[in-house]
Amino acid sequence: MWAYESVFYQIYPLGFCGAPYENDGVQTSRILKVLDWIPHIQKLGANAIYFSPVFESDTHGYNTRDYTKIDCRLGTNADFKQVCDALHKAGIKVVLDGVFNHVGRGFWAFMDVLSHREASRYRDWFHISFEGNSHYNDGLWYEGWEGNFDLVKLNLRNEEVVQHIFSAVKGWIEEFDIDGLRLDVAYCLDHDFLRRLREHTGGLKQDFFLVGETLHGDYNQWMNDSMCHSVTNYECYKGLYSSCNSMNMFEICHSLARQFGPEQWTLYKGKHLLSFVDNHDVSRIASILNNEKHLPVIYGLVFGMPGIPCVYYGSEWGAKANKSEGDPALRACFEQPVFNELSEFISKLAKAKKNSKALNYGNFRNVVLTNHQCIFERACDGERVLVAVNASDQPYTAHFDAGCGMATDLITGLPHDFGGGSELPPYSVAYWLMEK
Repeated sequence: MWAYESVFYQIYPLGFCGAPYENDGVQTSRILKVLDWIPHIQKLGANAIYFSPVFESDTHGYNTRDYTKIDCRLGTNADFKQVCDALHKAGIKVVLDGVFNHVGRGFWAFMDVLSHREASRYRDWFHISFEGNSHYNDGLWYEGWEGNFDLVKLNLRNEEVVQHIFSAVKGWIEEFDIDGLRLDVAYCLDHDFLRRLREHTGGLKQDFFLVGETLHGDYNQWMNDSMCHSVTNYECYKGLYSSCNSMNMFEICHSLARQFGPEQWTLYKGKHLLSFVDNHDVSRIASILNNEKHLPVIYGLVFGMPGIPCVYYGSEWGAKANKSEGDPALRACFEQPVFNELSEFISKLAKAKKNSKALNYGNFRNVVLTNHQCIFERACDGERVLVAVNASDQPYTAHFDAGCGMATDLITGLPHDFGGGSELPPYSVAYWLMEK
């Protein structure tokens, strides 16, 4: 699967393009802005892009009005096809947000229900009671996502609904040649629907990638041979920044050992979860870390641990935004990309990750672990890489049996001699490719 050897770049298009929050109905070709960022995305080393919602919606993209039409605030279907073609030409895969749990109040079938009530042929597309009411005072009650009535829950047990979604996805593959879907609130989706979606998309395009948004619980409920290929690793998201802020590497390394370690009971050995330090729903990592010098450290961890790393646009140069300021603050419009020291470091991590079998597919084993430092091994088919992290403001010398005398740092390209201990400078990361 191509995704397991990829570095993802996430763009939230409505914010990225500076579109108005409310759908003003004015068609503007803002999505073409992505074309200007392709050289930056390539320079960063990302070879797959995940677009948050691009289809016609009421406001923020997750309240869909029409699964077949690019949001007028972003442009036309032809505009988006131009973007997808350019990305593919640049060697960048395209993954779209599949928002299938719910739609917006402006969704055409729901509008028909509001107009025709019991007489609407779409009444069973949703979970509706004509005996109740909503706070919109529709004279009917319907299930919204987690109590949000602007997000009208679809009935995924209705065959017409399933076929409507499947038809839309087929259209996206045919029109835009997309390579995968990120499934919004996958933890809410009907399991039979997920199985059918996997079969449907796999039949339309070989190696079509499905990654589900999940928060808590056993991810194997959604990530298995008949459902999603991957899910979002929120467990380690928390562990990554918490380990840096509390200066306790035991937290993240405990989570990684629990998920991917050598023991028989390990949860996700051989699986590839989507790893991230931030996204469109949470505060940017530069606003969460107590010490900004931990930015390269946390990216070093996320690219070195098992999984598929995903970088959120703007965070590669240390942009800040706090969730307390509201979602629009997290989904900012930047005029130009910035390529600074952090971006340069991430590009080196991306190159190392994409070109290493051990970093893409290797097992996980803790080798050295202290409060401020960790060294863990990724090994696959005879290739061994030691990921070494020093989160301290002091240099650290690790003494351990490396199993060989020399290595090459995949980040710097420099040789590393294990004789006499391995010194790690303050706030440093090394990926040591061991000599065989």
